[in-house]
Order: sequence, then structure tokens, then C-alpha cells
Amino acid sequence: MSERSTAAASALLSARGRSAKVQGHLQKPGTTLTLENSADAVVKRTLLPGGMRVITEQVPGVRSASVGIWVQVGSRDEPNAVAGAAHYLEHLLFKGTAKRTAAQIAEEIDAVGGELNAFTAKEHTCYYAHVLDEDLPLAMDLVADVVFDARCAESDVETERGVVLEEIAMRDDDPEDLLHDAFCSALLADHPLGRPVLGTEQSITDMSRSALNGFYRRRYTMPKMVLAVAGNVSHTQVLALVRKGLRDRLTGEKTPVAPRAGRARLSSAPRLVLHTDDTEQAHMMLGVRALDRHDDRRFTLSVLNAALGGGMSSRLFQEVRERRGLAYQVYSSVASYADTGHLSVYAGCQPDRLGQVAGVVRDVLRQVARDGFTDAEVARGKGQLRGGMVLGLEDVSSRMSRIGKSELAYADYLSVEQTLERIAAVTVEDVTKLARELLARPLAAAVVGPYAHADDVPVELHEVTK
Repeated sequence: MSERSTAAASALLSARGRSAKVQGHLQKPGTTLTLENSADAVVKRTLLPGGMRVITEQVPGVRSASVGIWVQVGSRDEPNAVAGAAHYLEHLLFKGTAKRTAAQIAEEIDAVGGELNAFTAKEHTCYYAHVLDEDLPLAMDLVADVVFDARCAESDVETERGVVLEEIAMRDDDPEDLLHDAFCSALLADHPLGRPVLGTEQSITDMSRSALNGFYRRRYTMPKMVLAVAGNVSHTQVLALVRKGLRDRLTGEKTPVAPRAGRARLSSAPRLVLHTDDTEQAHMMLGVRALDRHDDRRFTLSVLNAALGGGMSSRLFQEVRERRGLAYQVYSSVASYADTGHLSVYAGCQPDRLGQVAGVVRDVLRQVARDGFTDAEVARGKGQLRGGMVLGLEDVSSRMSRIGKSELAYADYLSVEQTLERIAAVTVEDVTKLARELLARPLAAAVVGPYAHADDVPVELHEVTK
């Protein structure tokens, strides 16, 4: 499966019960730091010999544990000749290891009522398990076995080739998934971030076992990995299981790979992309290049997005659906990568209404760029972010995901309390200033619907991309 990338947490350590501020990739091998020690959670990080980081969050009062190995390898790391390799490989690693068949892997996790799965994104891949706390040793062993000891047999490559091609076909039958890929292409053009995570039918059909195995052996290295565990666990217990399972791999003085950073080289201007499909609805996405995840204004962008199209009281929902009844679904979203990002708007409507919907969305964006949001809109946006974040962390899998992504993306940790403080600190003036900057940028647009040629797409869509 693929995952749409979203903004990770921030780049500060907890102010409560913390050790000296040290980023994970700069920590000394063999050392452990306490990143948070509170009534809500205890978060610790250890840098192991070999370069892997282990970060845990001990959550009182739960009876489960979630384990994830995060690898800093995604679709943007693929040469054109092997587009889709990261996702193809994600499938392949579950087909058997040196000590387990694919059936045995499935049987062992099912026997404890757990979940074992993985996803691939543009900048990382994650292999994870969710089990009862007493089954943590099994979960750790299964995830490590899949990630480190997969066979990548020729017969399995052929079996999974058909499965991945079926997944591409499913994507093509889902207008919103297809639209998202088309929008990334329209906005980011020939940059690797503009390519589909799944690859193409041609690239998957042509990919060899040697190419996949080489991609695996070269890129799945411990300095690119973070092991994240959350739930009813102790850091000492997790380290003991890691040392037992990885043994000879925990050697040397390798330094973890630093978080991705830089500035994306985007040479092509945003454009309009049409994907002709015989759908009952027309699906539209338009947006602008926005902030990378290292930008200090990312919390301001999150508030802007919430006020613009994050809920039923948002400006877009009220204007497009409530006041005019033009679409059932309309929303905005943000994606932030290491060196760029985007703010986008989605709407689905009857094909003969697409021009009206595009016109209203365009007018809303222009109005926000000119006048910003009201105090009440910004307050609601901040409240929506706070509630969504805290409620989401009721689940230990979400907590594991939060600390794992944060460590991989920033080599750093931000507590829930600090995150809430950063959201609360955003002002109306901050949001207005950022809206004026971003919404003045050229718009890209993508359309999936029953239009034979680009000339058939309503003129309003062509106008927004001029």
C-alpha cells in the first residue's frame, strides 16, 4: 500500500525531564537519552553500534504495543529505470525470509491476533506490527526478520509483480488516488517527488529480480533506519530484544544518516494535467508549492489549511457546499517533504458543475490571499488541530508513528505539550502573511473525469494555471 505523505512533528526536545539537546544522528553510539519523562509518557532514544536508532514511548495504562522499523528510502530515491522499486520491494519482503515462509509469517501474527503490515511513501518506508504487550518479542522478531533477512527469490518476484500490477489497476479505478498522482505530476513535473509511488505498468513489468535485490541490499542499511516502539513497553526490554535479534549487525561506529534537507530543484512551471476517465463525477485538485517540513512556519501552514478547508466550518466547505450546494466533498490538504511541499484543494462534483466549482475555489483563494482569515476562523482552525492531534494519540500505533516519523525526519523529538504550544502561538497575522505569500504562487491543477481533451475542460481550470 502507499501512503500520502503528511507533515511530521517538529525539531525540539521535550522541556520536561530531558537530557541535553542532541539530535539523534549526532548522538554517541551506545548511549541513551531521555527525551521526555512525564506522567503521560516516557520517551527514550538509544543509538546502537551500526547506526540504527531505537526510540520508545512507554504509555501507562495500555495493554498493547506497536513496533515499526522506519527506513529512509522511498520512491524519490529510485532511478527512473526502477520507478516503483521501493513499493515493489515492500511487497516482496513479506514473501519469505531465511527462517520463515510467507505462510509462516502470516500464521504467527494471526495466532496472537496481531497486525503486521507496511507502507511506502515518497521519502520513507515503514514495516510495523501491533500486538498485545505480552507478544512484543514476537512482533519485534517478525518485523526484524522481514526487514533484514528477506530472500527476494525469483519466484516471489514474479508472484508479486502480478500483485503490484493489480494495485496499480486499483489505483486507476479510484479517481481520488489517480487524481493525487496527476496533481503531483502537474505541480512537481519531472522531479522524483512528482512520480507515483507505485511506479508504472511498464516499469514494474520490466523490473528484474537483480534490480530489486540490488536496491534492497544497497539502500536498506542500519544508518538509514529507526526502530520505534510505543505502548506498554520499557526501553530496557526493547533494547534487550533488539540486541538478541540483530546480534552481529550491531557492530562498528557508523553514523546515522542525517535527515533529508535542502532545496528541491524544480525547473518546470506548474501546469494543468487531465486524465480522461468515464466517471460519474469530475474530480479536481488544484494548489501551489508550499513549505518544506523544516520551515519554522509549518505550524502556521497547518492552521491556514484547517481554516481554509479542514472541516465543516472551513471557508471552502461553507462556500462550495453549504452556500451553493455545488459539491458533496471539498477539502484542502498539506504535504511537506524535506525540500518542498504543497497546499492543495480537492473537490468532486457533476461534470457540468466543474467550471462553477473551480471558479468559486479560485475566488476563495484570492479572497484569502487578499484579506486573510477572521479571528474566529483561525481560532477554530487551531482548535481543530489540537483536538485532532490529541484524540489521534489515544492509539499506540499513532504514537509509534509519531515518534518514528519525527526521528527519521528531524532526528529530534517534540512532546505533545510543546506541539500544542506551537499551535497556540500561531497568530492571525502569521496566517494572513503566509496566505499572501503562498496563494500568490502559480497554481497547478489536475482533473480526472469524462473529458476527451484538455480543451473540453472548463475554461476556469485553464485560467487558474495561467
